[in-house]
Amino acid sequence: MTQPQKTVAIIGAGPVGLAAAAHVLERGMNPVVLEAGPSAGHAVGQWGHVRLFSPWEYNIDRAAERLLAGAGWNSPDPLVYPTGAELLAQYIEPLANRTALRTHIQTSSRVTAISRVGFDKVKTKGREQAPFHIRYQNGAGPKTLRADAVIDASGTWLSPNPAGANGIVAAGESEASSNVSYAMPDVLGRDRARYAGKIVAVIGSGHSAIGTLIDLVRLKREALGTQAIWLLRGNNPNKAFGGGADDKLVARGELGAEFARLVADGEVSIETGFAVSRIDKAGDQLRIATGSPCCGRAVIADQLVVATGFRPDFSFLRELRLALDPALECAPALAPLIDPNEHSCGTVRPHGARELAQPEPGLYIAGMKSYGRAPTFLMLTGYEQVRSIVADIAGDRAAAERVELVLPETGVCNVSAGPVKSAGCCGGAPIRDTTSCCATDEKAKAETGQGCGCG
Repeated sequence: MTQPQKTVAIIGAGPVGLAAAAHVLERGMNPVVLEAGPSAGHAVGQWGHVRLFSPWEYNIDRAAERLLAGAGWNSPDPLVYPTGAELLAQYIEPLANRTALRTHIQTSSRVTAISRVGFDKVKTKGREQAPFHIRYQNGAGPKTLRADAVIDASGTWLSPNPAGANGIVAAGESEASSNVSYAMPDVLGRDRARYAGKIVAVIGSGHSAIGTLIDLVRLKREALGTQAIWLLRGNNPNKAFGGGADDKLVARGELGAEFARLVADGEVSIETGFAVSRIDKAGDQLRIATGSPCCGRAVIADQLVVATGFRPDFSFLRELRLALDPALECAPALAPLIDPNEHSCGTVRPHGARELAQPEPGLYIAGMKSYGRAPTFLMLTGYEQVRSIVADIAGDRAAAERVELVLPETGVCNVSAGPVKSAGCCGGAPIRDTTSCCATDEKAKAETGQGCGCG
């Protein structure tokens, strides 16, 4: 007897969500993609000015490429590094609008709740047989959808971390919102007038913070009076400089090296040990403070850019059963591989359905959101995730377990005192010891009780 075609609901029409849909189609199932924005790749458009660290060869999913090839699409030069805008125009938009996916995508459709038909979170018996009940909102009002499986690839762009060092909004941060922006504003383009000739403080130590500070230095050369102040919560700026020549993604290594030069040349002022506790308006400026009112210190700036990463939004998954690492808010099996407190080398070994499965049968969290609060994610990792997840949904366990990806290494472990060669750690062959970041690390721990340098 022929089984009915499965419907897979995919939350988010970014590159990973669309890749999931392409794999679902290729497996003979029915994808329904719900995108909150007005068009596919809406979040990517918000950082269109940013050039990716990885070239085109690492940013195109294979199932999506096969769909595009059938539509007469010409693949970009695999060695060229695209901007977000180019990724959107040359890959995401053609994939969403010129292939068979176009009839499976619903835009301006924000998911508000997901449950199972006839089941609240508490009820167990027969739960796995019940379809998912998905409620979403569009211009016509509330809508519902039933699905056999759900892949949440909604990302984290709309939920940035606050400036407050304690993980909560700093005192006065909300009231100062007109002078505060998050993530990576377009300093040299769309947002130039906001920052030209201004004193701009940037808090964060990741790639978004570094890229913004580099752009501010470039702006300073065109607009007199522009000043860049780097507010660093820690005390070691070297950790932000990356792996340099050891990074297999050349553009990523070059970014850190350029930033290190600018810091050495005094182009960027640094305030180390600056854990923001309070932000107050001081006329048209901001007084950004750390420590207690009596004994702390403060920086005066015209604008503050908060580039402290993102966090996942689980509000619409409340009636589903989730297992989350208590610190990172990712799947527990994934946490040991990406925990920046242990051995995050920026590049994490490939993983899929086994690590990402939730206690709720048929629910998977993929893409940037799958990393929870962990800071580093590669698009290619997301493509491997959804390839494995869709195989699992289709019942192809062998394909779900198989690793079809080798990731480039970063050349640096974040827990080290400075750039350290990775010695083959953090990429490569699959492992079974989830406390290890790669096969080399697993072997070293088994033989000596110590890792290869990443943990």
